[in-house]
Amino acid sequence: MNGAHDMGGMQDMGPIRPEYNEPVFHTEWERRVFALFNAVDVEWPYRRTQIELIPPADYLRMSYYERWLTVLPQILIKTGMATPAEIESGKAVGGVAAGHHVLTVAEVASWNVPDTGPKLTATAHFHAGQRVRARNLNPAGHIRLPRYVRGKIGAIERDGDVEELQDSDIHGLGPKQQHVYTVRFSARELWGDQANPHDNVYAALWEGYLESA
Repeated sequence: MNGAHDMGGMQDMGPIRPEYNEPVFHTEWERRVFALFNAVDVEWPYRRTQIELIPPADYLRMSYYERWLTVLPQILIKTGMATPAEIESGKAVGGVAAGHHVLTVAEVASWNVPDTGPKLTATAHFHAGQRVRARNLNPAGHIRLPRYVRGKIGAIERDGDVEELQDSDIHGLGPKQQHVYTVRFSARELWGDQANPHDNVYAALWEGYLESA
């Protein structure tokens, strides 16, 4: 998706002011929104897509957890887990929505346990040192391929682990389980001759985003 959320490589977005020793949550309401958002019985790609559908002007003025709070009622209504009246009143009407799991307090602790499932496997089609081109993909849904590297040539720096593809719409990108490569792009390849010839950008890219150059 080409949206306001994909700000990598864009100009005139203002300075970056890192907050040193930044807390996980600045206020208690952020902690509560984090918990509620993660308790909703829908896959993360769907949740992420709803955030990215926020109108650009609103998306850019909102804080991180404001975006989560904004789409949370919409997700509950769209999936049938709650009605607009229930959201407005804060009271459930008619029992639990069919087809959705309601998270219990007892289950929360198990969600914090590191994943010990089987290691994902997939065949690697690229190798370290190989020249590759980032494909020019513009899907309607979520994609982890930054706009500023699309169509650009780089080199595989290393082959990372196999990961599940995070896109909500993966048509044409191959299997869900793919190698994730660290790809090195020269700054001049990305931004032209005005860039420092000694600078490079490293991007973690799923295999389906790449083709041989």
